[in-house]
Amino acid sequence: MGSPSGTVVLFDVDNTLLDNDAVQHDLSQLLERELGPAARDRYWSIFEALREQLGYADYLGALQRYRLEVPDETRLPLVSTFLLEYPFASRVYPGALAAIEHMGQLGPTVILSDGDVVMQPRKIRRAGLWDAVGGRVLIYIHKEQQLQAVERAYPARQYLMVDDKVRILTALKQHWGARVTTIFPRQGHFALDAAALAANPSPDLSIDGIGDLASYDIGHHE
Repeated sequence: MGSPSGTVVLFDVDNTLLDNDAVQHDLSQLLERELGPAARDRYWSIFEALREQLGYADYLGALQRYRLEVPDETRLPLVSTFLLEYPFASRVYPGALAAIEHMGQLGPTVILSDGDVVMQPRKIRRAGLWDAVGGRVLIYIHKEQQLQAVERAYPARQYLMVDDKVRILTALKQHWGARVTTIFPRQGHFALDAAALAANPSPDLSIDGIGDLASYDIGHHE
């Protein structure tokens, strides 16, 4: 850790660096194909209830809970295997790795993600994002509540946060004020949530997609 860096660049993962909507679509197709539409819908109902309870997406946890309802279903291991072996690297947004490399000119790049302690690290590793940030990965249940921990892990005078959820960017701005520049890639279903957009102030910078950061004006922050 040592003395603070000038700038640390923080990246969210799902629908920021990686198209998680597409992953969920693929999972839905698998569930429907192997188990049928009713089972697919029931899985996602459990998934959303569990996310509401825990505060993060827990794909394997939802599958385990569904298993309790259908103990004789023999095809559920196909679903868990699908998740564990999914080619997440194929879902990294075009230009995302170039954006990480380019923004690294400002200072250390760090992944700051919500998630569980099994599936989320595996996703980040298999996507190639773990190596892209040199292993600097932080995963919390509610990352916006762990900003003091972020500061202890990666102290900096200035932060940049790239996230597809405006509520997260608002929380960071409320905590760090002028010490953080909030960057909002308009991609994924959360970024298109009109109610969330109306309920939160505009981020410091909005971009069409993560690839736009590959040509971000570094000199503006140096």
